[in-house]
Amino acid sequence: MSTQHFIRGYLRASTDDQNANRARATLEQFAKDNGARVAAWYTENASGTKTDRSELMRLLTDSHAGDVLLIEQVDRLTRLTKADWDTLKTAIKQAGVRIVSLDLPTSHAAMTVSSNDDFTARMLDAVNAMLLDMLAAIARKDYEDRRRRQAEGIALAKSKGVYRGRPVDQQLRNKVTELKAKGFSIRKTAELAGCAPSTVQRILKEDIGA
Repeated sequence: MSTQHFIRGYLRASTDDQNANRARATLEQFAKDNGARVAAWYTENASGTKTDRSELMRLLTDSHAGDVLLIEQVDRLTRLTKADWDTLKTAIKQAGVRIVSLDLPTSHAAMTVSSNDDFTARMLDAVNAMLLDMLAAIARKDYEDRRRRQAEGIALAKSKGVYRGRPVDQQLRNKVTELKAKGFSIRKTAELAGCAPSTVQRILKEDIGA
């Protein structure tokens, strides 16, 4: 006998420049294919290496035992260090939430397992806990490797005198300059230009120094 669970979808992108809602349709279709629907969405632009993610914390606060935390990939939930991942796992366990990730097939059964089937639920929890730890470690290593390669590339470019930082599209630069000239705040300028506030600040700083 299966049971319906309250599904909470969590969507995360690392920076304001990225679209955190990119995977929403995929998660909706997955839920539909499993005879369910996502009842609540929690979306934020924040680094997976940080523990202070307001929407993730709100999700856990809103949750009740047996709810499902639905994600596209484990790295959307964590790129944390082991110590921070252990802390987040404790919070998830205390909330009584089960993680279902599209890239972890063994977790999918949590969408339909009966709350009365204690043995199956405990077996699934044990298997998924082990695999989640493995994927969390891989996600962290991938983050550290990318950061190391990026730092090496920047160091090499600087040694050759060719490093200029991230290039900014000229059309975007013109739009930002125009919006600021009209008196919009940095945050409003970023919203209207479709970029991050940090990008607006960088463009203005470069224009001042030009």
